[in-house]
Amino acid sequence: MSAAAEVLTDPFVASHDIFEALVGWLGHAEAAALSAAELEERLQVQSREVFRQLFADYLELRARDEPRLARVVDAQGTAHRTVEAGHTRALATVFGAVGVRRIAYRKRGRPNLYPADAGLNLPPEKQSHGLRKLAAVESSRGSFDEAVQAIERATGQKVGKRQVEGLAALAAVDFESFYATRLPPPGTAHDLLVLQVDGKGIVMRPDALRPATAKAAAKARHKLTTRLSKGEKRNCKRMAELGAVYDASPVPRSACDIFPANDTERQAAKDGPTATNKWLVASIEQDAATVIARVFDEADRRDPNHTRTWVALVDGNVHQINRIKAEAKARNINVALVCDLVHVVEYLWKATWSLHPEADPAAEQWVRRQALAVLDGNALKVARTIRRQATKAALSPTQRKGADAAADYLSSKAPYLDYPTALTSGWPIATGVIEGACRHIVADRFDVTGARWGLAGAEAILKLRALRSNGDLETYWTWHLAQERHRIHQSRYLHGALPRAA
Repeated sequence: MSAAAEVLTDPFVASHDIFEALVGWLGHAEAAALSAAELEERLQVQSREVFRQLFADYLELRARDEPRLARVVDAQGTAHRTVEAGHTRALATVFGAVGVRRIAYRKRGRPNLYPADAGLNLPPEKQSHGLRKLAAVESSRGSFDEAVQAIERATGQKVGKRQVEGLAALAAVDFESFYATRLPPPGTAHDLLVLQVDGKGIVMRPDALRPATAKAAAKARHKLTTRLSKGEKRNCKRMAELGAVYDASPVPRSACDIFPANDTERQAAKDGPTATNKWLVASIEQDAATVIARVFDEADRRDPNHTRTWVALVDGNVHQINRIKAEAKARNINVALVCDLVHVVEYLWKATWSLHPEADPAAEQWVRRQALAVLDGNALKVARTIRRQATKAALSPTQRKGADAAADYLSSKAPYLDYPTALTSGWPIATGVIEGACRHIVADRFDVTGARWGLAGAEAILKLRALRSNGDLETYWTWHLAQERHRIHQSRYLHGALPRAA
């Protein structure tokens, strides 16, 4: 049988040849001289070529059998009647480069239509969706340089740093639509609906700063030419806004569960409500008001009839509190606002060092007494006590700075320090979920020494890290590919209907 006839009979003859050559090599002395580790590495590399050829042979089989369609009409209703076979395009896959041959349907003055591209859901870029997904996963895990290295280790393919950044941005484009249409997780009417928001600064390139920050940065004068000095970093960051929604079963507790006095109370102490069905969102392009609105959208999806108890945990940021209250009012939702107890305790520690010598054991006991009083609903009384003690000690303005800061915080946040109601009702009183999100979504990835981010790249990585944290990356990827098919291919045809053979 001639070579041409053999190809027609077996379209995978080239794949067979490569595989058989590899099997034959395994039986030779060269392979026998290799260690297990060396053989493993060699086969890993050779397997890519086997699969690359399989992919190429399969694409050629599709091209050989592609039917010629009688009628192909674009989205504007214009028929493409000129048919040309043999149009090819390159595709870089996780196995290597392949060519895609298909039929073009042409109309003068209009872009060509390739129904076979739609059937394969090919991306318009040279890189395949497989490489795009790998770029998304690796660049959301570590730096872009590390992602380049990880892709080459996994596939043997060299993809540039800028290409990886671009692929990651493309991978994140359907984040909003995915969560807007996703079915809410199951919950019960007794579950709490907990909302949290926070912000975390990211060092940005000058052109990616918000206008006010960029203006301040332009006026700044640096002491040194090669590095920033103390206080000179404040005008180089842009705030990433984060939000969280989760369900939690109420766990009624007492102050002794929070601050046990002895081993007996510690052993009997109850843990707080456990977060379930956690959802995180992060954005550096959108402002706090927009992210808070998205948090409310997610909560609304989970409780459209507003029959559950909504609790918003805050750190005391005035703008944050005002935006939550405004959003709740606009939607006619009753939301209980609770200040994070950890922030309260931190302010009490500031106060105790105004009132006690450094490392004084009495300072710790003082903090515990004041914290218990706050948990009992006496925040204003504690604020007055702190001011009175600072005055009685005749502290200078500098010495009493921590005490005044704590008293001011307790006084201004008193409406949101109703811990007796929170504990009796079984609500959470700490913002650990959003604090953890700021750390693992932002700090762990963006606080790389010397890194400065562009707006599009930072936004894409924030979304991809949120998807991973939510455990939704695989589900999202299926959605993303479906959206790609519609956006890149179906939208080019009349009524979004892909042409089919008769």
